[in-house]
Amino acid sequence: MPNANAKATVMFLGTGTSEGIPRVTCLTADPPTCLVCTDAMRPGSKNRRRNTGIVIQREQTDGPPVNILIDAGKFFYQAAIEWFPKHAIRTIDAVVLTHAHADSAGGLDDLRDWTNMMRFASGDEHAALLARGRDARIPIFLREQDLDIVSKTAYYLVDRTQMTSGGTVAILDFQTFCEKPIDIFGTSVIPLPVPHGPDYSCNGYRIGDFAYISDASEVPDSVMAQISDVDTLVIDALRTKRTHGSHLTMEQAVGYAKIIRPRRTFLTDAAHGIDHYGMNARLRDPEFNDGLDIQYAYDGMSIEIRAD
Repeated sequence: MPNANAKATVMFLGTGTSEGIPRVTCLTADPPTCLVCTDAMRPGSKNRRRNTGIVIQREQTDGPPVNILIDAGKFFYQAAIEWFPKHAIRTIDAVVLTHAHADSAGGLDDLRDWTNMMRFASGDEHAALLARGRDARIPIFLREQDLDIVSKTAYYLVDRTQMTSGGTVAILDFQTFCEKPIDIFGTSVIPLPVPHGPDYSCNGYRIGDFAYISDASEVPDSVMAQISDVDTLVIDALRTKRTHGSHLTMEQAVGYAKIIRPRRTFLTDAAHGIDHYGMNARLRDPEFNDGLDIQYAYDGMSIEIRAD
């Protein structure tokens, strides 16, 4: 059972697809017909969505919290500018990738701001970082197959001798793993391999009583068994009815929630066919949700979990 004292906060850095919401072509249509993308331009709209990703902020008894980022997609820096100050996220202690698609790994280059911060910290700040076991590198946990892709798409991050300018790049420590749990500064992160289309796979993760499956076309029985007792489930739900091939529909995601029956379920990775307000109203209907608490998450949303 998870340690009840190991409290953590999950902040949704993004809850949208690779294109993000709004889509530019919807905004430039004459006349505009996409109500979701139009609403996403309204300040504070929960239909504004960047690439799917989360930050897990685990409390520590002897110092500042540990911040674990799951995925850094193309819109990572934009999301960090908006949400990190509001949630007092001052460091990135580790990154875990679900897979190497651009909406999950396209923001690795932007981690330079955090490695520079550690690299050029003042004496007291540097001493505090060292006392926490940190240095100027950010560990990046990923599968071997994802490292192969990153080595091609961002070769200068994997091999810094290939830099072609006099500037700085992010100092990253790539660490590959397989099926076994990863220990990240005392937090156990359990990989949950899931199909992401017919010829590809990615990882979901379980941390304590929390399961996160952001990109999946199916949840295998083996993974269902691993998350059968979770308190909080976050699961891919791209759109309604029409199968995408690489992602779950909202109806499929709700179907899995009805089997697992967690205390609460948050849907993520929503395309522009999902209106946050209207769809959540539908999800509150007991005849549809079978008495479960199911809703679409939104960018900047924060929830508490227990972490191992």
